[in-house]
Amino acid sequence: MKEFSAHQTDILIIGAGGVGCAVARELSRYRQKIIVLEKECDVAAGASGRNSAVVHAGFNNRPGSLMAALCVEGSQGFEQLARELGVPYKKTGKVLAAFDDEDMNILKKLVAQGETNGCQGLRLIGAGEMERLVPGVGGIGGMLSPETAIFDPFTYCVALAENAAENGAKFKFNSEVEMIRKEADGFLVTTSDGETYQTPVLINCAGIGADRISEKAGVSGYHLYPCRGEYFILDKVADELLSVPVYPAPRPGIGGLGVHLTPTIDGNIIIGPSAEYIDDRDDVSSTAPVMDKLWTEAQTLLPALERKYIIGNYAGIRPKLAPPGEGGYHDFVIKEEEGCPGLINLIGIESPGLTASVPIARMVTDIVREIAARSHRELTEKTSFTAVRQASVRFRELPEEEQARLIEQDPEYGEIICRCQKVTKKEIRRAIENPLGVRSISAIKYRAWATTGRCNGGYCLTRIVNMLIREYGVKAEEITYRGAGSEMFSGEVK
Repeated sequence: MKEFSAHQTDILIIGAGGVGCAVARELSRYRQKIIVLEKECDVAAGASGRNSAVVHAGFNNRPGSLMAALCVEGSQGFEQLARELGVPYKKTGKVLAAFDDEDMNILKKLVAQGETNGCQGLRLIGAGEMERLVPGVGGIGGMLSPETAIFDPFTYCVALAENAAENGAKFKFNSEVEMIRKEADGFLVTTSDGETYQTPVLINCAGIGADRISEKAGVSGYHLYPCRGEYFILDKVADELLSVPVYPAPRPGIGGLGVHLTPTIDGNIIIGPSAEYIDDRDDVSSTAPVMDKLWTEAQTLLPALERKYIIGNYAGIRPKLAPPGEGGYHDFVIKEEEGCPGLINLIGIESPGLTASVPIARMVTDIVREIAARSHRELTEKTSFTAVRQASVRFRELPEEEQARLIEQDPEYGEIICRCQKVTKKEIRRAIENPLGVRSISAIKYRAWATTGRCNGGYCLTRIVNMLIREYGVKAEEITYRGAGSEMFSGEVK
């Protein structure tokens, strides 16, 4: 009989979305062995990579809730965090548009609610200021949130993970949790790749699967409802059409904040999301009826929109605790389960989860400290911890003199692989050789931003594939778009 052997760790985290990566980074400050399990082939494979890319200010959340407190804390510390991690970030502000008196009354209440939550600078604005901030939107007035920002959620999750890894955390991808057994001194966790882990502390950051992970660990009673949000991606027309995110005044009973228009950090515009409860937790399809409705609502908000600007679409799944028919939001669940010592559940972490991710991680760290104290252990800080991650070079954003200097240093900076986004071969190489060791096309895409332009990879994809085959020895049949089941080639043809 084969001798049984489990990987021993101090802390096991399930899920490498934004919250899981933030928890890993925060805990990597301490002398603890940390392993992060992720069922997909990379970080940010779920809701963390399929959202509106907004740092929320915190006025939408119920006063006194974890959502409100952690969102405001996260928002107010995000600029410094982005600077530490080398994450693109821009404080644009946000406008909520009112088209009738009912909308204005809703916005008045939002200002008061936001002030109660600790938001800064919220104020109502008139039609004239609306026209100045968001030309062409119209409306009788609105609300300005000056602290709202936009950022790159992919780079954010990658940066958290890389910084955690630099400080000692280990990431295991393609490792879906199949079994959890509670033991006297912790948990035994078996994964789809045949590995087993033993840990005294199990942190459930599994997003839309968090209720099922809790069930596997022996704690039932949670149920998450998948709510799909669909989006359009427009070309780089933000400078021309919209430089500030604009939302409608929120109406009660829907699963989100309503269809809004958001400029991205790279100058595109995102339209969405819709809010539709569905049965399949993995169904990120874009559907014609919903997309048509989305476009109609977007044009109502900004009539200057034209379909010629559309270059893509995507969808994400919110892990909602609020059931269909109720809509709205239930508060985050972040706690050690009383009947299952050592299990820390994070359930229903929907928007503003990314904004709140580091404050959530600090809250989880406090719980881990309490668990350690019960066993007469302490969380001892490392003297070697580094909070700073070197940002990747974005060649297209550099001044010409700096571009010339880099090309002289390394000629690969002078070879453009992605023409739409002006991504160089050197940037593709750095993406392929990323510290987490992931090599899917989507992993390269989200690190270098290649394949995301108007041609959707028509020019650069073959060049990236050729690099993988000829320079890294990857077999064509092994190249996937997003992990197992998305293989891009099945064999050679004459």
